[in-house]
Amino acid sequence: MKHAAGTLAFIARFVVIGLAAAFVISLIWPGVGHHLRTRFGLRGADVETSTATSSERVAGPASYADAVKRAAPSVVNIYANKMVTEQAVQMYTDPVLQRLFGGRPAGPAYKRREQSLGSGVIVSSQGYVLTNNHVIANADDIQVLLYDGRVAKAKVVGADVETDLAVLKIDASNLPVIHIADRQPVRTGDVVLAIGNPLGLNQTVTMGIVSAIGRQLSSASPEDFIQTDAAINLGNSGGALVNSEGELVGINTLLIGKAANAEGIGFAIPVNNAKKVLDQIIDSGHVVRGWMGADYTFVPIAADSGLPAAARGAQVTDVYPGGPAAQAGIQPHDILLRIGSDDIADPADLRRHEAALKPGSKIEVSGLRNGSPFHVEVILAQRPPLTPTASLDG
Repeated sequence: MKHAAGTLAFIARFVVIGLAAAFVISLIWPGVGHHLRTRFGLRGADVETSTATSSERVAGPASYADAVKRAAPSVVNIYANKMVTEQAVQMYTDPVLQRLFGGRPAGPAYKRREQSLGSGVIVSSQGYVLTNNHVIANADDIQVLLYDGRVAKAKVVGADVETDLAVLKIDASNLPVIHIADRQPVRTGDVVLAIGNPLGLNQTVTMGIVSAIGRQLSSASPEDFIQTDAAINLGNSGGALVNSEGELVGINTLLIGKAANAEGIGFAIPVNNAKKVLDQIIDSGHVVRGWMGADYTFVPIAADSGLPAAARGAQVTDVYPGGPAAQAGIQPHDILLRIGSDDIADPADLRRHEAALKPGSKIEVSGLRNGSPFHVEVILAQRPPLTPTASLDG
């Protein structure tokens, strides 16, 4: 019995001495526990590291200065000048005549120079600059102010009214080219920075998030937009929308302003769409899109049908006489479910698919007519020019 008690006392003294030694070592070397766990591959180290990493990821960066430093040199100010013809008007002195006729010409018409402000993004070391078409439309002189203070005269390579994009070319050396985001698609909730030349204040950065993706501003257009609440003002058009790493995710194009009782609603062209337009304009000077010659809407689903509200496919609302769809036998009220080897998700998805195909392509279209399956072959035509969506800048 005495032998057992002595053994227990010895173990107790050993434990106390060990704890005391561990306490002293921890005071001298605070990180010894984490170091040992990491060295021997214990799970606790992984949990601690994972928790720290998760905490850092949730917290996010305290500053976006590095992203701005990376992207800002690639964003330029654009000054587009054009001559505008105006006519002086003399108002009638008689209130009745003034109310009826407003006024009458007074003297010969005169010309004045008008300047529009905008922004652009350097996308190639060869001097190609992406901007908005409405910034440079009808301009006879375009000047580009670079980040380092240099000024270059720009010429228009080509423009696409439907996407409101234009490609300029400047002759300058050592151009800082924007980094394009191509690793993962932009997501709703991502932090974004808008860089541009608002109201002629020179380069300005505003921050927000991606409010929505895939926005359709025209039911007849295949284009979609990124919606953001990053402050975009007159002059930001054509500027860069970048992610938190300073990579280009979109080209700022328009905003819905206070005139429409809106606050914090801006739109940008996704960079993938902008790059397709850029490549076509550089190659041929213009953009060519496929067209089936029909208008579409969502597939109607009755509330008591038991089917999901977001049914796939697109319903034909109108077929243009003599167009590809009419020649193939597609009729109003047909439900289109598949184009080529791709399923059709909704009307916007169908418009994107047909626009991406070359005119003259033969494509099989499948769907339902009065509940029965049908298949037709459509030879696509070139999409005719559409009336552009009006810019709501300001």
